[in-house]
Amino acid sequence: MVRAGAIVTQPFCSLCQGRGSGLLSDGEIVLGSHNRNFLGRMGSAKSLIFLGSPATVAASALRGKITDPREVLE
Repeated sequence: MVRAGAIVTQPFCSLCQGRGSGLLSDGEIVLGSHNRNFLGRMGSAKSLIFLGSPATVAASALRGKITDPREVLE
């Protein structure tokens, strides 16, 4: 996943709470498996934040776009 461009962090509140690991800027996009999505929570209120299951996040990292994990398992 890292070779595909994913940033993998330890399971703790960091970017999802606007802490550590940097903050999103205007127009940046993230697909995360965290459980909260508040405007401006991860940095700029003009960033795009999508939530998905861990399987969806992993499949999407491999494909470079939001992907249904069942497509990767086929």
